[in-house]
Amino acid sequence: MKIKKRLSSAQIVILGFLFIVLTGSILLSLPISAADGKAVPYVDALFTAATATCVTGLVTVPTVSTWSVFGQAVILVLIQVGGLGVITIAAGIMVLLGKRIGVNNRILIQDSFSLNSLSGIVKFINKVIIGALVVEAIGALMYMTVFVPEFGLKGIWISVFNSVSAFCNAGMDIIAENSLCDYALNPIVNITTSALIIAGGIGFIVWWDVARIIKDKKKRHFRFLTLHSKIAISVTACLIVSGMIAFLLFEYNNPLTIQGYSFAEKIEASFFQSVTTRTAGFATIPQENLTDSSAIVSLILMFIGGSPVGTAGGIKTVTFLVMIITAISVIRNRRTANVFGRQISDEAIRKAVGVFVMSFCVVAVSTILLSYVTNADFLDVIYETVSATATVGLTRNLTPSLNTSGKLIITIAMFLGRVGPISLAVALNKNKGSENIVSNPVEDIVVG
Repeated sequence: MKIKKRLSSAQIVILGFLFIVLTGSILLSLPISAADGKAVPYVDALFTAATATCVTGLVTVPTVSTWSVFGQAVILVLIQVGGLGVITIAAGIMVLLGKRIGVNNRILIQDSFSLNSLSGIVKFINKVIIGALVVEAIGALMYMTVFVPEFGLKGIWISVFNSVSAFCNAGMDIIAENSLCDYALNPIVNITTSALIIAGGIGFIVWWDVARIIKDKKKRHFRFLTLHSKIAISVTACLIVSGMIAFLLFEYNNPLTIQGYSFAEKIEASFFQSVTTRTAGFATIPQENLTDSSAIVSLILMFIGGSPVGTAGGIKTVTFLVMIITAISVIRNRRTANVFGRQISDEAIRKAVGVFVMSFCVVAVSTILLSYVTNADFLDVIYETVSATATVGLTRNLTPSLNTSGKLIITIAMFLGRVGPISLAVALNKNKGSENIVSNPVEDIVVG
């Protein structure tokens, strides 16, 4: 309690994630975690622990062949903790043990989820955990219809692992070394994975908001959703559809990807590519075979990511739209930024700018550093760094060839990409409403 009083909510979030990563790296560096019984080099264990906890999915060693069942179980736990959040899991354990969640802990939970009130905090945590487990269980059952007939009893473990990984937008699997490329045209695997990715990435706040209007027969309409939910759903739908169309056009005649597919199969593959770039990391198309145009589209989708208070990464859909709407309002010389008949608060705009700038800086610095320590093509490098910072997990086959310096750079980028936006949002939320008593004089400057 004394330590907690000295630390801010943002610091607790960062230290919590760091503790989980280091603990996971120690467990994964043990011989029992390796499939061959020989300890994996610590840098690879650290990288794997970071990519699992940060729900990224980039791997320096193949998950399916490198790790034993124990090692895979450790990775699965790290994915679940990282996806739902350290604070969420800790609060859930306290509730399960019958412990009382005090005011300080409630404030920490409120800050980490950017909630507006302390009321209903425990109920919210319970709904998040139970809802996540139910969705993951449904996903696992769907996967079993494919993997059990193919792998036998092992298919159950594969299905559970894949379901948790997909829902948490981690992108790690224990099926094959080429991700889901062998199932590119399997409708059950494609639909199940896409549904889990979208469900985890849309955000828990949207879940309960949609459930709220469904329960009320008089308000079963999009217009009765909160502004947050309207933005999250609309932007998600627009990005998925526009991404699918772009991939379909740019890859239509690419012999290395979907040229040989039927039109329906091309749509299926393009849809999945559009969904998985929303920070999931599963691949049914080798990313290194994409055209440059498709790779650039992927970079944009990866950087935006999913929605707030969910399992996805990136700057988030709401941040993206706030930036766009604000820019439009400036261009049109309007004093306020408005969307769906509502004005966006100045606080939301400041948060959006902060998250965008912070994420851009992490991408820029990590790209420069990774370019310096590797001889890879620039597109491959920036694809790697955006994927790491946005916690996506897609790679143009660069990750396995990274040297020690490259691995450390990407590890740090993943960590900052995961905890950075959360911590920044927590810090800004914590200082909400605080103003300096004495303000500095205003002076105009030339912009643009």
